Amino acid sequence: MKLLDQLVEERAEITGTQEGIVNLAAEESRDLTDTEDTNLRDLKGRADELDERIAELRSVQVANLEAAKLRAEVANTEEPEERAAGRVTIVDEPMTYREGGDHDFFVDAYRSAVHGDPAAAGRLERHRMEMRDSSTSNFAGLVPPQYLVSLAQDKARASRPFADACNRQPLPASGTDITITRLTTGATTAAQSAENAALTESSPDDTTQTISLKTYGAQVDLSRQALDRGVGVSNLVIEDLVASYAQKIDDAIISGDGSSGQHTGVLSYSGTSSVTYTAATATAAGLYEKLLSAVNTVQGSIYKPATLITMHPRRWAWFVGKGLDDSNRPLVLPTMNAPQNAMGIGNVNVPQGTVGNIAGVPVLLDASIPTNLGAGTDEDRVLVARMDDCVLWEDGSGAPNVVEFDQIGAGSLTVKLVSWGYSAFGIKDPAAVAIISGTGLNDTL
Repeated sequence: MKLLDQLVEERAEITGTQEGIVNLAAEESRDLTDTEDTNLRDLKGRADELDERIAELRSVQVANLEAAKLRAEVANTEEPEERAAGRVTIVDEPMTYREGGDHDFFVDAYRSAVHGDPAAAGRLERHRMEMRDSSTSNFAGLVPPQYLVSLAQDKARASRPFADACNRQPLPASGTDITITRLTTGATTAAQSAENAALTESSPDDTTQTISLKTYGAQVDLSRQALDRGVGVSNLVIEDLVASYAQKIDDAIISGDGSSGQHTGVLSYSGTSSVTYTAATATAAGLYEKLLSAVNTVQGSIYKPATLITMHPRRWAWFVGKGLDDSNRPLVLPTMNAPQNAMGIGNVNVPQGTVGNIAGVPVLLDASIPTNLGAGTDEDRVLVARMDDCVLWEDGSGAPNVVEFDQIGAGSLTVKLVSWGYSAFGIKDPAAVAIISGTGLNDTL
């Protein structure tokens, strides 16, 4: 019944409008104005009328259904040639937010949250009801319609695999510095020279590191027209702000030099170990030897195992491509059932993240590893580390804060989106990291 659907929709809009009026007064910590009181009374009167009419139509609908059921039961008792034929029509009401529809989800979300637009709030409420059976039912009012997701392509960005592999810790509740300590002079144990003789006495000592909190952020200006008339513009920009922040944090803890408010990244950290691979013609076997040397360097320095090898995706592709035996058979294989003489296990078709292992040590690909180092500005680096010693302090999940300001550029109809986050990075014992460098890392496939 089309009329019933229209009345139900009007009733839902009234509910949204009523909630919008009340919520706006609550947000502003005030009583309702006389105009708002009058509007609420008028809306209630109309709502009561609609409720009565909807109840009548629904009773008619139920009666019709019962009659149809009765006719069907009677028809089943008649001879086949005399049975009545019936038809059931399923009516599917259009979704509130649909491709080519009259309303935009993000514009309504903005108008409802910022301006208290009751009509926009009503449409969001209907969208929530439409999504009530989904797995995101409790948050459906905040879930963009699926058709919007396919309308735009975000900017291609590397993510933060190395940052996520660090020993991640929550930031302290306050303060701008974090102090960590490392025992550098330990106890001395020796044989007791004789019974009742004094044991060897020693005075342990420590070294402290003070790690400063860093702030990374970005800002983007959007025109009011883009926000009001565009489709999913703000969501696309916010997603890019979050992705840009993640990429920058990863880049900073790898390559930051500590200047201009940056982190001091692994490549600039004082006290790390170095392994040099110099070769006029680099080979996978040569790099394999240096990787084992770096692993051994970490083990020999801290007496704990290296837990991760991090390299640029191009270095892994080169390693897999160059790792051939005399019959051009690969020595790095994409299978767990590799022969005993395999140098590594893994798949080349992985752009970032964990890809396999070399000599039993997991390999992580990270596009934030620079590729313009060395005298020829064409070298990359390989990091071999015990990741428990690489500590990254962040708030929450590491995602930045994102805030929208429309007052600043009101005179030019400009809305400013600002993202920022706080983090700190340090290496408890720099000897837990070995960096492979040299001309052997300038060759590519």
